[in-house]
Amino acid sequence: MKVALLSFAHVHAATYIRLLRDRSDIELIVTDPDADPGDPTRGKALADELGVTYRAGYDEALAERPRAVIVTSENARHRTLVELAAAAGAHILCEKPLATTENDARAMIDACERADVNLMTAYPVRFHPAFAALRHALSSGALGPLLSVHGTNNSSPPALERPWFADPAFAGGGAIMDHTLHIADLLDVLLEGEQPTHVHAVANSLLTYGTDGTEVESAGLLTLTYPRGLVATIDCSWSHPATHPTWGGLTLTCVGERALAEFDAFPPLLTGYDTTQATTRWEPAAIDLDAAMLESFLTAARTGQRAHPDGETGLRTLKTALAAYASLHTGQPATITAT
Repeated sequence: MKVALLSFAHVHAATYIRLLRDRSDIELIVTDPDADPGDPTRGKALADELGVTYRAGYDEALAERPRAVIVTSENARHRTLVELAAAAGAHILCEKPLATTENDARAMIDACERADVNLMTAYPVRFHPAFAALRHALSSGALGPLLSVHGTNNSSPPALERPWFADPAFAGGGAIMDHTLHIADLLDVLLEGEQPTHVHAVANSLLTYGTDGTEVESAGLLTLTYPRGLVATIDCSWSHPATHPTWGGLTLTCVGERALAEFDAFPPLLTGYDTTQATTRWEPAAIDLDAAMLESFLTAARTGQRAHPDGETGLRTLKTALAAYASLHTGQPATITAT
């Protein structure tokens, strides 16, 4: 099956390429025409380093009629590339957030529906086996009705590797746009698509700044209120220093009437102290969530089955982040209208 990856702008692009390039069932082509020609971390230079077939532009790559396309551009460019890929008849996996505006997200969903192709949003954490166990504990009644959920998604600032993450024109925001959405997706799964009615957000920009002097938030805390009375919080901060033993982490604490359950997406398999480097060592448990997500996407592309999480999921979760920005603007809780 022919797969095209469009743009190397996102930090996950190289990861996806490495996972796909050596598969005997995949013919991979890539393109990154928006890259600075002198940037060795993008464009043809990166493609040659990774040993994959490179095309000069998006039109050239899509002219080869790939059955599946992975969009890993800057957030604000997702709509253009998704619409191009849909017009070419390809099933699409789009990096999160699905878009930076609700209008763009809806247009992407509509374009894929018209073309009768899948639009999948890149939420790999929902494929974690421990999350599946948490979901089963909730659905079986072992936890009882949920009363509250506390989620954290923290990392080092991605703008250190890709400066556009701190440019609101390309990213749509800062840490809130970057790190709210994985937790919002897990909540979407646990609550079977129920959306919060109100979002209240606080944030600061003490940890990082935009490349052009424009500040974006680097730390945020969201409080979500649901129709059933459930209250959830999301800590969505770029708070890990360069010396932290891992790039990022994600956790959920679910409080039910009968029990409390905790989920850690990246638990340490082994911790210790490395005397040769005078640093803390953290060996993570070996679960490749990106590989699991890609396998689900490729299976859907081959069979024509509905891919999950789909574009509607991407839109619902995006609305939580957009409501957070509305709350920051007014200082009051923002209302979400159900999709």
